[in-house]
Amino acid sequence: MSIVTAPPQPGWDPAHLQAAIAAAGVGLWWWNVQTDEIAMDSRAQGLWDLPMSSVTTFEAMSTKIHPRDLDRVRAAFAATRVTLGPYEIDFRILSGDDIRWVSARGQGNDADIHEQVMRGIFLDVTGRKQAEEANELLAGEMSHRVKNLLLVASQLAQITSRSSATTAEMAKDLAKRLTALGRAHDLVRPAGGAKVQAALLADLLTVLLQAYDETDGHSGRIRIAVPRMDIGEAAATTLALVVHELATNSLKYGALSVPAGTLDLRCAAPEEEVVLAWTERGGPPVVQPPGPVGYGSELIRRSVARQLGGGIDYDWSAEGLIVRLRMRRNRLAA
Repeated sequence: MSIVTAPPQPGWDPAHLQAAIAAAGVGLWWWNVQTDEIAMDSRAQGLWDLPMSSVTTFEAMSTKIHPRDLDRVRAAFAATRVTLGPYEIDFRILSGDDIRWVSARGQGNDADIHEQVMRGIFLDVTGRKQAEEANELLAGEMSHRVKNLLLVASQLAQITSRSSATTAEMAKDLAKRLTALGRAHDLVRPAGGAKVQAALLADLLTVLLQAYDETDGHSGRIRIAVPRMDIGEAAATTLALVVHELATNSLKYGALSVPAGTLDLRCAAPEEEVVLAWTERGGPPVVQPPGPVGYGSELIRRSVARQLGGGIDYDWSAEGLIVRLRMRRNRLAA
């Protein structure tokens, strides 16, 4: 009878453990609970931007903890003495000019404590936290856009019904306007991830606003007068977001909410800074919204500043809202 033996298992001597720790990017620390002294290995010291081969204290390290996290971290570390089982605390630290996210992990309730010294690890989780923040921002933006899309569809149905004599005519006109929205989307974001070529600013504005004109552009209700100017993919995407936000608000509260309202978009000959004026007339009385700006307004402010290198100003004049969109010319072609 043959005897099957298991293959030999690899040993875990100190060298192997050090190699595994280095591969995982783990920083080691120990904490003397009586003296409050904290020591770290070189990887943890580099993460915290501390002098090498130094022994420090929690109070000294606290100067590097982000002020918004300090009280939470202080309370959490104090609680580790009575925490049952493993614990994990994520917080921000200031490392030079950078902000990093650190995860401190260990065993609570003095588990495995030896000579009043507790041990644990630090992990740099900055990449994970940045990804989580980006996902949260994307989810918020997508939620906002979906709500706006549903609102636009509802408003388009209402304005189409006012100018249609029959349900068949309404269905035809509504389909045309929804198709215009789709064309605007294709202009700034082609299907299949294909890279869009530079479009003309006037074409982009015309396509974006065609769906908001009850007369399909024949009455001159929406007038666009801008010089010939190329606009690249990145700028077109940002500008489409801004135009849809402004047009949605106009449908809800402004000139596009009533049949007699008009919208005028004008831009002087482009210089280093391009100023696009959005002027509404003939709508309901203009009232500046109270309180802080909403999510949509804050989103377009950040988008214009970050992507177009400019800003956006609102003039709540009695005759109608005027919005001035300031953009760097070199950013428009990007």
